[in-house]
Amino acid sequence: MSIDWICKHHSDLGKEQLYAILQLRTEVFVVEQKCAYQEVDGQDLAGDTCHLMAWQDDQLQAYLRLLDPESQGGDVVIGRVVTAPSARGQGLGHALIEKALEVAEKNWPGVPVYLSAQAHLQGYYGRYGFVVVGEEYLEDDIPHIGMRRG
Repeated sequence: MSIDWICKHHSDLGKEQLYAILQLRTEVFVVEQKCAYQEVDGQDLAGDTCHLMAWQDDQLQAYLRLLDPESQGGDVVIGRVVTAPSARGQGLGHALIEKALEVAEKNWPGVPVYLSAQAHLQGYYGRYGFVVVGEEYLEDDIPHIGMRRG
């Protein structure tokens, strides 16, 4: 699988890239996971938000965004972590997290990284040094837990 990794500040995103990002996030988070919520939350084009994308043959295969620590109370916040249904089971999610941590360290050296994980993925993120902070909570009827690395 030949993947092109692209990380762009929101001000550098092309409209086709942004459209592909929103389409994939909606396909998975709203349709597949059956969560009716405001997926386009106003943070995609704010502050120093960066968008990490994995492209293959002009198809967005995986994505996440990094919200800058200044806008997030001191931590870099990783969110909207998603792999296209057709690309699952190939280790792309692991590569995505590894790349995200590289980007976070390059852009905001030494700053802790936070994410809100679906509770059943604690072990997955634990492999990358994330530890649980706080109590489990429900978000759109899915158990989540805060995790920080740092």
